[in-house]
Formats: sequence, C-alpha cells, structure tokens
Amino acid sequence: MSVLAWVTVAVFLGAYALIATERVHRVAAALGGAGLMLLIHASDAGAAFFSESTGVDWNVIFLLLGMMVIVGVLKQTGLFEYLAIWAAKRARGRPYRLMVLLVVITALASAMLDNVTTVLLVAPVTFLVCERLALSPVPYLIAEAMASNIGGAATLVGDPPNIIIASRGGLSFNDFLVHMAPMVIVLMVVFTGLCRVLFRRWFVYDPERAAQIMRLNEREAIADRSLLWQSLAVLAVVMAAFVLHPVLHYEPSVVAILGAGVLVAATRVTTEQAIAAVEWPTLVFFMGLFVMVGALVETGVIGQVASLAVEATSGQLGLASMALLGASAALSAIVDNIPYVATMSPIVEQMVQAAGGPGPGQVLWWSLAFGADLGGNATAVGAAANVVVIGIAARNGTPISFWRFTKYGLVVTVVTVALVAPYLWLRYL
Repeated sequence: MSVLAWVTVAVFLGAYALIATERVHRVAAALGGAGLMLLIHASDAGAAFFSESTGVDWNVIFLLLGMMVIVGVLKQTGLFEYLAIWAAKRARGRPYRLMVLLVVITALASAMLDNVTTVLLVAPVTFLVCERLALSPVPYLIAEAMASNIGGAATLVGDPPNIIIASRGGLSFNDFLVHMAPMVIVLMVVFTGLCRVLFRRWFVYDPERAAQIMRLNEREAIADRSLLWQSLAVLAVVMAAFVLHPVLHYEPSVVAILGAGVLVAATRVTTEQAIAAVEWPTLVFFMGLFVMVGALVETGVIGQVASLAVEATSGQLGLASMALLGASAALSAIVDNIPYVATMSPIVEQMVQAAGGPGPGQVLWWSLAFGADLGGNATAVGAAANVVVIGIAARNGTPISFWRFTKYGLVVTVVTVALVAPYLWLRYL
C-alpha cells in the first residue's frame, strides 16, 4: 500500500479508538476523523459528498430524517403507549417473554422494511413498556438492534447490502427468500435462546407492576384519534412503497421524505413539533463515518484487503466461501457494510464466474450477504440500526456505551456466523 493508504488507516484506527473508548463524544471523533481524511487528501469534496461508492450515503441520511419525522408525529397520538401496554399484557409482565415478543416483531418487520426504519418504530414502544414494568430498556434495545440485522438478512429489501448484491449478482426477491430466509428463521430461534442467557440478570419480574399492567385498558392511551388515523395512513403508504421498491423504483429515502412532508403538511402538527424528534447527532455521526470509510475505499485499502483474500483462496470454492463469510463478518464489524459490499461485489462476481458461473458459484453471494449482514451485530458501529438505537438511548437518558453493546454483539455474531458456515457447506458445497 502507498504511504497515503497507511496514513488513512492510521487516522481511521485513531478515530475508531476514540469512539470505542468514549474519550471524546462519538460525533466529535467521527467529524474529526472525516476532517483529517480531507486534510491529507485521502478523499476530496467530490468523493466525500457526491460519490455513491465513497461518499456520504445521502439515501441513508434522508431515510433516517424522514422516518424520524414520521415517528415524531406518531408519538403525539399515543400509539406507542397503546402498543407498550398491549405488548406488556401479552407477555403478562414477564421480562423474558416481553423480550421474545419484541425481538420477533422486530425481525419480522425488518424483513419487510429496512432495519433502520424498524428500530425507529420499535424503540419508543420499548421505552414506554420498560417504564411501565420498571425494567431497564438497555438489554431490550440491544436485542432489538441485533434482531433487526438478523431479520433484515432474510429478504432483498431487508438490508441495503442485499440490494447491492442482488443488483450485481442478478438475484431476485424470491432468491433471497429461498436461500437466506430459511437459515434466518433458525438464527432467530437460536438468538431468542441466547437472549435468555446473555441478559438473564436483567429479567427481574415484579408481580405488582405486572398486575397493574393487566388492569390497564390500552385504548385509553390514544390521545388524538384523528391524527392517529392520518399518521397510520401515511405510514401504510410509506411501508407499501418500501416493499414495492423493485416495482416502483423509488428509493426508500425519497419515499420517507415524501411521507414526512405529506404528514406535516396535511395535519395540525407544526414544523417545530415534527423536527423535535430528529436525532441530529446520529445523522452527523453517520456523515462523518461515511466520509472516513469512503476514504478507505478511495485509497484502495478495502479493495486491497479483499483482493488478498481472493488470491489466497483462488480455485477452491469451499475455502473461498468460508473465507468470504468470515472476512465479511469481521470487516463489517468495524466498517459500514454498505461501502464494503459495494467494493466486494465486483470481486465476488469475478469469483463466481471463475467457479463456473451463477450455478455452482452462487454460494459466494450468500456468503457475502450473510457475512455482511450478521457481522454488523459485532460492534456498536457495525450497522446503521446499532448507531440509531444508541442515539435514541442517549437522547432518552439511558446511554449505551460502545463496549456494553459490543460485548453482547461479539457473542451473537460468533454464534450466528458459526451456524451459517455448516449451512452453506452442506447445502451448496
């Protein structure tokens, strides 16, 4: 690698260390790292702000912004209080049952929507139901972020890397359902069992609180029925447009912004009320992170690492598949999986052709998808859903540190990736 590439790696690792140790605020670390990348010419304005492969992913930023506005309006209707009481009553106040219910809902929703949208909708419910039952929301939020990443792996639209892989590999929505979804179901069953072990000390049952919950009428929580129906109508259209992306060809960011605009314009909600729920620090953190990772792509660091992995496994499909799965999981834990997959896709396409075409070589696409999607659970910055959940937690006065998330995430990632390896080997190799 060139001197510039080594300096770029040093800057990235320095910023990452500050984020991990929390010596400075994560937003300051990300912006400082992004500024240094521009200062040393590892990236420039064109690459950082306008490039689809090495710049700020504005689709992610505006998707988040639009959905934050919609969620902010929904909060005013009392819907989340309704759902919180409903969930607590279905779980009969039992903390573990409640977690299973919430993570299953999160995983199912993430398969139909993107995982970021899902956690934005589920997190407010989590805070309210945990408050009712005198439980810490931290383990529930961590589990939901991980469930969204696992569930999102099941479909083409569930996780942005899957869309990139489908486009490059010529894969359909049904291909993901056939090849990814069955294993995702198995992973979710295992994950719910892991939750019982990982978070067991948090499951403190309070019979008195549970009895109080069972006496509540969730319908009384609705504060504004007119606004509720208007908001639900807009949300339903937005969700339908997400699912129909392969047909409509509207980016999720465009749909979210349009939905937010219509909701604010058509209701009595003021602009100030609508944007009050926007997590501005989270959006800025994402921007800085995108610029830093883009610099790694721009200087060829990620591409070179990927190429070395390909050379080391040349001609051996089984070894290449397992190496791709492991390397994708490891790299997606420390860099955003969207630019990583964008960088690796052309290389995997060549590997597929070298392996004999889409038939025998298709396992490489599934190795890339599983590794990138599941590897995002390993650290607090490995996936967009993780960053959003941590931002929401900080805003609500229950901060989740980098290491608190990561100590659970590493276990979940190792277990899920270890289960996927024999699945890929037995089914395809």
